[in-house]
Amino acid sequence: MTEPPSDPAEHATREPSDTMPPAFWAFHRQYHPPYLEYARIQLGDDDAARDLVDGTFIYLAVVWGTVTEQASVGSYAWALLKERVWAELAIKGRDPAAAETMAFARAVRAATDPILDSFRAQFREQITELEETLGLFGAMARLPERQFDVIVLQFALGFDTRTTALVMGIREATVRSTRRTAKRRLAAELGLDVDEDSDDEE
Repeated sequence: MTEPPSDPAEHATREPSDTMPPAFWAFHRQYHPPYLEYARIQLGDDDAARDLVDGTFIYLAVVWGTVTEQASVGSYAWALLKERVWAELAIKGRDPAAAETMAFARAVRAATDPILDSFRAQFREQITELEETLGLFGAMARLPERQFDVIVLQFALGFDTRTTALVMGIREATVRSTRRTAKRRLAAELGLDVDEDSDDEE
């Protein structure tokens, strides 16, 4: 039995066949757009993001039998996408784990404005926009990985709870609890009091 390929790059020039099962193409239709938007934010390069996401789906097609044996196809594919994003950043000489990297900073900035709008509506605090932005930027950079991803997907990319859950391969309840925890943490760092009932439910 042939083992799944260990290096996705080996298959970068292969295209999934039209004979792939319908489940693969359904997965592709549903997940390709959010994966592409996430990669664009992280890499800051449309062409690089498109190549990376296309390559990710080619790899998934090649090992689709193995993919469907995973406990969660969505979670498996999301982890693969992020690994490829990190690898691309590493190739470019940027450490994806560091909060000060260009890609991380770009993702934070992309989410800052909509989160600020949410906080302004929720807390109605009278502090300067500069203080808000600088404080939120730093607080976002210190969020744990899952909280950061939920914030970026929901606020920067505008995905609802269901779509965010599908993209990350987690339950909707987990998205909601992660979002609440992230917003509490951000609000605490900004010196705001959080109303436990104020988080938007979908």
